[in-house]
Amino acid sequence: MRTRDIRSAIYLAGGLGLIVAIYTYIETVEASLQKYCTVNSFVSCGAVANSGYTTTFGIPDSYIGIGGFILVLVIAGIAETRKRELLWPYLLLIFTTAGVGFSIYFLYVELALIHALCPVCLSAWVFGWIVWVASIALVRRVREKARDRAAQASSKGASPPENGKPKGSKSTD
Repeated sequence: MRTRDIRSAIYLAGGLGLIVAIYTYIETVEASLQKYCTVNSFVSCGAVANSGYTTTFGIPDSYIGIGGFILVLVIAGIAETRKRELLWPYLLLIFTTAGVGFSIYFLYVELALIHALCPVCLSAWVFGWIVWVASIALVRRVREKARDRAAQASSKGASPPENGKPKGSKSTD
């Protein structure tokens, strides 16, 4: 897969995840929207939203989602502008790994404590997992390109100089 395709997947999934996270916030403000994603007593945004388990460390979960997806898009943008720096793809991978950890925790809370599943939340988690998988692919691709550049540089530097003279020196012939 080309690096451009991987970056596009990150932007697409991150952007859709941000939209879903914003919708989740709007649902908490406008409770009438919860009926659109309530199928039954188990698949229910309303059951999750009204459970009392929608904050982590005192921060509303929707804020965590919105902030997380914005940060993903910002880090991905920086990683794209600094293509030769390995720091940014690795930072994106670390951050998305933390996001997957949060989503697994949120899934546990919904299934084990609330006994309900919010389909909007689930879709945000899926977009987060897609960004995580794409981040893994990006790190692998960027590392591969860095190894190729290093191999090319070392092969150029190891070649014998022309006419026995160091590169850059003028010939007096």
